Order: sequence, then structure tokens, then C-alpha cells
Amino acid sequence: MAVADRPTTSFSQNVRHMIDRALTHFDLPPGLPELIKSCNSILEVQFPVRLDSGEYRIFRGWRATHSDHRLPVKGGIRFSLDVHQDEVIALATLMTFKCAIVNVPFGGSKGGLEIDPRQYSIDELERITRRFARELYMKGYISPSTNVPAPDMGTSGREMAWIADTYKALNPTDINYLACVTGKPPELGGIRGRVEATGRGVQYALREFFRHRDDVQLARLSPELAGKRVVIQGLGNVGYHTAKFLSTEDDVRIICVVEHDGAVINDDGLDIERLRAHLVETGGVKGFPGGRYESDGRSGLEMECDILIPAAMESQITLENVDRIKAPLVVEAANGPVTFDADSRLRARGTVVLPDMYVNAGGVTVSYFEWIKNISHIRFGRMDRRLDELRNQRLMDALEVMTGRELPESLRNGLDLDSDELTLVRSGLDDTMRLAYQEISEAFHGSEKITDFRTAAMCVAIKKIAQTHLEMGV
Repeated sequence: MAVADRPTTSFSQNVRHMIDRALTHFDLPPGLPELIKSCNSILEVQFPVRLDSGEYRIFRGWRATHSDHRLPVKGGIRFSLDVHQDEVIALATLMTFKCAIVNVPFGGSKGGLEIDPRQYSIDELERITRRFARELYMKGYISPSTNVPAPDMGTSGREMAWIADTYKALNPTDINYLACVTGKPPELGGIRGRVEATGRGVQYALREFFRHRDDVQLARLSPELAGKRVVIQGLGNVGYHTAKFLSTEDDVRIICVVEHDGAVINDDGLDIERLRAHLVETGGVKGFPGGRYESDGRSGLEMECDILIPAAMESQITLENVDRIKAPLVVEAANGPVTFDADSRLRARGTVVLPDMYVNAGGVTVSYFEWIKNISHIRFGRMDRRLDELRNQRLMDALEVMTGRELPESLRNGLDLDSDELTLVRSGLDDTMRLAYQEISEAFHGSEKITDFRTAAMCVAIKKIAQTHLEMGV
């Protein structure tokens, strides 16, 4: 994803600097600010796994709990050769703030395993994942009531199913075992809409932003989302679903996609489904017939466009390239794609940044729905779906009797909306993202001292976290 030069300031330091900036707007008791910033605990494990060749290999992994002011703590597990302790701590910290912003009653956690999953067979990967899960469980870092992982970079529902089954084997009497992880396949206790959730949340965040005309004017953009020219970095799960939904449902033009091997550009708009299929087949965007290829992927970030959506990795916009970023609106679909110093430079010149801790909160929101489903042992819509259908049908019948005319198909389709699990999940996510943005916008406009949406979002989260600590008694 055209990784920028690694900044001198670490990821976790960047996050702490951003928290410090927001804390200047509060008068909290001494020590509480440091408590809000500090990582509660960090576990590092090393364990051997026998590979298909008979070789034993040692793997290293981490799980961080940033804050357990709310339980369980929540956060994904990523499999990557680039994962390290500082990254895990930073991501766990962001999870704490993310959950607070969208009113999900979880603390923040994160995990990582130093591994390239593409280098191992399915059987090897299963053994590695199950052993990592066992290590985390034995140290108290997996439980439906205390610490609930989810998929992240390099992991998917498959790995979550392995972890859930491992937990079940270790806890055969725990009837809530499925709630020990989220992001599972729907057939194994997962929830429909979880795979698309983060990308769908980005879409809902943008829609809500464009409903606030005063905020849109800050970015010097016209007030409608339709027709906007968008550059997206990363066509993984988040970037793909974001691009897909924006282009097919909101009439947005995706003019450039940046990937690890370069960028592909089409001023008329890229065909995202075709590009995704090409990426899966070839491993990159080079050679895609539907656009112009540029080997220097980072140049895509610097294109003239209306909206730039970094949806890949952290530290992609740094002091090295920030002055060449031309987009008036940056929407952080990835975690920490803009460093603290680069963020300060963007703020100074009036670029609007919608922060990661809000924009990509769709994943944890729908994970919360899945956790509730697993704890309650009933799927959403099971008790009221047919009742809703009957009520809607009677309403349509009544309208036809009163008017003496048959309802148009468009009106009938609107009234006959199916309240199945996916529809309910999308409805709940949409409501969550809308209400969260409204809180952020209110904080932004409610203080002359708050001049950016990241600080506003941080302040919204800090207020809730501090209140919880103070009411519980530190």
C-alpha cells in the first residue's frame, strides 16, 4: 500500500500526542489524564508449532489491554510480519476511544501475531492460530466476559472460528463460548453484515458528514456526496467495501486506487468489482485494463481529488508527503494513517480530517451486535420479523382501501422492507454512525478552542471515559 517512510515518532507516541492535545480542554483530577492514556497491560508470548515439514518454528505474539473501565475489552487480532508491540498498544488505545465515541460499552484491546499467513498451509495456519489462542486463554486474554478478539489485517472469520472452537474445548461448560470472539462466519454464530461493517461504516460516516452543510463548507466542497472524486488507498476488506458502496449506492467516482505495487487511475471512475477480481487473481493492480497504471503508488495520495480515503496502514501521511496532499477532505478508514505532525500541518492549512477513531468504528459496532446475539442466544429478527411483515401488509391494504387505488410498486417496496438480520444490522450501524457524528460535530461547534474534528472526537471520548472512572471510583 505504498508504505510511507517510517516516522521518527512511534505510532503509540502519535496517539498519545493526539490525546494530550484533547486533554488541554479538560480540568481533570491529577493522575486521571495519565490513567486515560496509559496501557493497562501488555502480554507477549512465544510458542513453538510443528510445521508440515516436521520443522518446529517459534512464533511471537502480543495482546494489549489499554483500558478495562468497561468490560469486556474489545479489539482485533492481526497477522502480519510488520506487527510489533508498539503498534498493538497504539491500536488498543484507539479501540478504547473508538468504543466510547460510538457508545459501545467495551474497553479497548488489540492483538497481533508476527507472521505472514501466506507462507503457511491451511493446516499449519490452523495449528498456529489454535496455539496462539490457547496461549492467550491461559494468560486470561480471551473470554466472553473480559476480552473478546475479532478479525483484523491478515485474519478473517476462519481464524475466529478456530479460536472459538479452541476456547470451547478449553471451556466445555461455558454456554456463551461463541461470544469469546466476533467476526465469525454467520453459520458459526457470526452475524450478517460483519464482513462489510467497517467499509459500510465509512460510507455512513461520509453520508452524515454531507448532511451537515456547515461542516462540508469547511472542506470547501459542494454540499452533495454524489459526483465526488475519491482516491482510496488499499483495496482490502475495508477499502473494497468502502469503494463498492460509495460507487454503486452514492454515485461517487473512485478515480484512483493505491495498492502495494502501485496505483491505478481512471478519471471517469474505476470499476471496483473488476479491479478487486484482478487484484485477487494477480496479487496487485498492475496490468488492470480499466485504468492507467503508476508504479509510484504514493503519487496517488497526492492526486487532485475531493476526498482522500487512506484505508491501508498507519503512518501513510507524514511530514515527508503531507505538503503534497491536495484533497480538501481526508477520511481515515485505516487506523492511524496520518501522523501527529502531519495532522498538525493539515489542520494549519484548513484540510478537514475525519478521524479514524470515528470513521472506522463500524467494525466494532457490528461486533457489539454479534456479541449481544451470542450472549442472548437468539438471532435478531426471529421474534418480530413476521409481525412486522403482517403489520406492513395491513398498512398497505388499508391505504389501498382508503384510496381505492393500488399502491405503486416503489411505495410498496418501501413499506414492505424486510426486517431480517442484515437489514437490522445495517439500520443499527447507520443510526450509530449518525448519532456519533452529531456528538462530534456538536463538540466541534460548541467550543471556539476546538478547531478540528479529531480533537472534537477525542474530547467526546475522554468525557465519557473520565466520567466512568470517576463514577466507579479510581
